[in-house]
Amino acid sequence: MVERGNGQAENGLGRQLRRFQDRFESVVTRLVLLGIFFTGLAAQLVKPVGDALEGKAYLGGALLSLVGYVLYGQLRELVSSVRVPTRVLVSSSRVGDFVTEAFQARRVEIGFLGYTGETLYHSVYHHLEGLFDDPGPTRRVLIRMLVPDFGQPMIVPARVGDDGGPKDDPDFRKRVEQLCREYDGILSELAERLTATGRVSVQCEYRCYPGIPRDKICIFNREQVLQGLYDLSARTRLIHMGPEFYDPKGYRTDLNVWSREGTAAAGEAVTIWNKHFDDLWALAKVPEWRRGTIV
Repeated sequence: MVERGNGQAENGLGRQLRRFQDRFESVVTRLVLLGIFFTGLAAQLVKPVGDALEGKAYLGGALLSLVGYVLYGQLRELVSSVRVPTRVLVSSSRVGDFVTEAFQARRVEIGFLGYTGETLYHSVYHHLEGLFDDPGPTRRVLIRMLVPDFGQPMIVPARVGDDGGPKDDPDFRKRVEQLCREYDGILSELAERLTATGRVSVQCEYRCYPGIPRDKICIFNREQVLQGLYDLSARTRLIHMGPEFYDPKGYRTDLNVWSREGTAAAGEAVTIWNKHFDDLWALAKVPEWRRGTIV
């Protein structure tokens, strides 16, 4: 335990030093180069200075330092443009930390694309409950959940056939769909109660996209994106010695973290994922269980 704490402290100090270096290295280097330039120029034009420095080639050195100053700026821009974005990898069990951070904002916007959204659901539920006691700065909450259209035949989730291949199983699809329906109902009811207080406006909605649950994507306040791939080979049994089913386990999925606070490339990735989610949401259909509630 102590060793892990020391390691975390050292990593934190290392990050601070790197940020300090990134922030001030360019300024210091430029000042040094400019200092050399002006010193050399003064030595060439002001005789006492030149005599004091005891040199004869100050102008050439000054011009060379000026060229170095310009080239250094161009090199810094080039390095920044081609730098590979840092991608932090986190476990799905850490999703709650990002939800907590998102709920510090005045406007909270969370988008999910994946299987059932169970991992995200539990954290969102507890934070919405907390708004009754203390909404803090939060005044607007929008939760959008995109899950597969379980009303269509699927290869994942599906029953594992005798040959190991997927066999569509309507009963299993209905079971997973019912889980999403329960989550949607609970969050929607909670959103209505919170909005009725007049202190915060909350909207929660599920929609369905066609296809299998391949990508797991969580978007927080349009600033951070968690993105990973489900293990489509994962299997489960509902009863001991019963049939197996292809059933992705979202809580086992590792996620890449993209943030606008990272590199320019990371910020561009966040923009792309936001657009992809918005486009898919616009094309997704309202699930069957919601259609009877729409006026």
